[in-house]
Amino acid sequence: MKAIKFIIVLLCAICFFTSVYAGSSPEEVKEKATQGDASAQYNLGLMYHEGIGVRRDYAEARKWFEKAAAQGNARAQELLGSMYYYGRGGREDEAEARKWLERARKRYEKAAAQGNAEAQYYLGLMYHEGRGGRKDEAEARKWLERARKWYEKAAAQGNAEAQYYLGLMYDTGRGGRKDEAEAKKWYKKAAAQGHVDAQFTLGSKYNVYTLGLDYLDAQDDYAEARKWYEKAAAQGHVYAQYYLGVLYELGRGGRKDEAEARKWYEKAAALGHEHAQLELGHMYIKGRGGRRDYAEARKWFEKAADQRNTEAQINLGLMYYYGRGGRRDYAAARKWFETAADREDKVAQFFLGLMYDNGHGVRQDYGEARKWYEKAAAQGLAAAQSKIGDMYFEGKGGRQDYTEAKKWFEKAADKGNAEAQYNLGVMYRHGYEVRQNLLVAKEWFGKACDGGNQKGCDAYKYLNEKGI
Repeated sequence: MKAIKFIIVLLCAICFFTSVYAGSSPEEVKEKATQGDASAQYNLGLMYHEGIGVRRDYAEARKWFEKAAAQGNARAQELLGSMYYYGRGGREDEAEARKWLERARKRYEKAAAQGNAEAQYYLGLMYHEGRGGRKDEAEARKWLERARKWYEKAAAQGNAEAQYYLGLMYDTGRGGRKDEAEAKKWYKKAAAQGHVDAQFTLGSKYNVYTLGLDYLDAQDDYAEARKWYEKAAAQGHVYAQYYLGVLYELGRGGRKDEAEARKWYEKAAALGHEHAQLELGHMYIKGRGGRRDYAEARKWFEKAADQRNTEAQINLGLMYYYGRGGRRDYAAARKWFETAADREDKVAQFFLGLMYDNGHGVRQDYGEARKWYEKAAAQGLAAAQSKIGDMYFEGKGGRQDYTEAKKWFEKAADKGNAEAQYNLGVMYRHGYEVRQNLLVAKEWFGKACDGGNQKGCDAYKYLNEKGI
C-alpha cells in the first residue's frame, strides 16, 4: 500500500512539471537551480527522481527538493515529505516527513484561496489522501471542484497544461463526473500541442501493458499507443521510451523489431529506468536486437539491481555464480542472492541453499542449506522441492526421513522435475518406505528419461532388459 500511494504522488508531480522548463536542457535547469531559483530546484529534483533527461538519482533528487522546499515551494515540500516517509534517497524519517507535508498543505491552502487552480488541485488530493493533516473528503471535493472550473476556462482558451490537467480530472473523476471520452478529448488537444505527458498518457490509454493505476481498463489499440509513445519518447520521456521498446519487442501496433526495441531500452536505461535496464540485460544475454555481450548484460543487471529490482538481483547473482560477463565471484553472488532472498524470492533462496550445500564461497553447512531449500520449496519451486527431498532421503542437515523425502519428491515430480522423478523411481525400485514395485519404478524412470535425465534412461533400459 505504501508503494502504491507513492506512485500516485509521483504521477501527480510529473503532471505538474512546470511548463517553462519542459523545453530546457538539464544543464539549463541546473544553472537556474544553482542560482537559487526555487522552481528550477524543484524541477531539477523531479528530473533526478524520474530520470527525465538525467540518470535517476534519488539522493540528488532529495538534495534539490530540500533546497526548493526551504524556499517555500509547496510541491517540493510535498515530495520531500514523501521521500522521507518512504526512505528514498536517504533515511526513512516519519517525523521529518510529517513536518514537510504539513508545510506543503499550508502553502497550498494560501495559494488555493487566491484562486490558484494547481494549488487547489494539489490541496484537494492532500485532503483526499489525508497527507499533511486530517483526511476530509468534503474538503477535498470542494477544492477539486474549484480546480476543475479554472482548468476548464484555461483549456477552452487553448492552454495545453490546463487541457492536460482537465483530461486528468475527467479521467479520474476528481472534482466532478468521470468521463473517459471527455478525458481523451482534452488529452488529444494537449498532445497535439506537444504536451509530452499528454502524449504519454494517451499512449498508455491504448496500451494494456502500461503499469498505470487508472489505465487497467484500456482498449488494446497498440497502433495508437505506439504513435503517441513515439512522440513522447522523441521528447525524452523515459517511460514512453521504455514502453515503446516493449511494443517493438512484442510486435504490438506494428512490426516486431528487436533492434528498435533495444535502441529504446538503451535510451530509457541510460536515464535510470530500472525495467529498461533489466530488459536490456536480457537482450544482451540472449543476443536479441544485436550482439550477445555478457559483460554488458552484467552491467545493466547491476544498475537495475542497485535500484532494488529483485529479478535483476537474481540475474546478477547468477552471472557472478557462473562467471558470465566477468570472473566468477561467489561472494558477490551470495550478496545478491541474500538481498533477493530477504524479499522472499524463491530462486534466490534456492541458490543460497545450493551454495551452502556445495560449499561454494561459504563453509559447507547442510543445516543452512536445508533451511534455504525449505523456504524455496514452501513457495512451490520444483528444484528446491527435489533438493529438500534429497536432504531428507540422505539425512543431510537433519534427520533422515524417507516419508518426508517421498512427499517432496512427489511435489517436484508432479511439476515435471526429472531428478525428483528419478528419485521416486529409486524409492519404488528398492522399497524405501514404500512397497517395492518395479513397474511403478520403471514408470518414474521413463518420465525422468523423457525429461532429459540420463540416470532415468539407464535405469529404464535396465529394467526393460530384465523384462519388467
